[in-house]
Amino acid sequence: MKLHRQAHVVYKTQYHVVWVTRYRRKILVPGVAEYVKKVLGGVREFHPDWFLEEIGVERDHGHLHTVIPPKYAVSKVVETLKSVTSRRLKEKFPHMLRKVYWDGGGVWTRGFFASTGGHQRSHDSALCPAPRRAGDGSSAA
Repeated sequence: MKLHRQAHVVYKTQYHVVWVTRYRRKILVPGVAEYVKKVLGGVREFHPDWFLEEIGVERDHGHLHTVIPPKYAVSKVVETLKSVTSRRLKEKFPHMLRKVYWDGGGVWTRGFFASTGGHQRSHDSALCPAPRRAGDGSSAA
């Protein structure tokens, strides 16, 4: 168990974060998925205290096992990661994304899933958010 240290804190705040493509579109094919992983790995250049321990990309969602310092809100970190990847995907694959997202909006849904307390190494389908249907009242992202 690796502990992280900063000026006045020692921490190991682990998060499992999942975010989904809009409309659950299966756009994260192998080449696109590798690019998403590359972009996420590059975020450390600007945020060296965010530790992205594992990055997993499925056809319609991304997984991230990360350690985030207590000074950051998880929602702000996820917002940053989603906006950076969405912008870079639109720059790299504009024709493909225009066919799938004709309204010019973002690649990801508004919400996300986050859990704490343990570091799960295997893909747990129970933790993946289910697709949300209109009018069902569910709060999955």
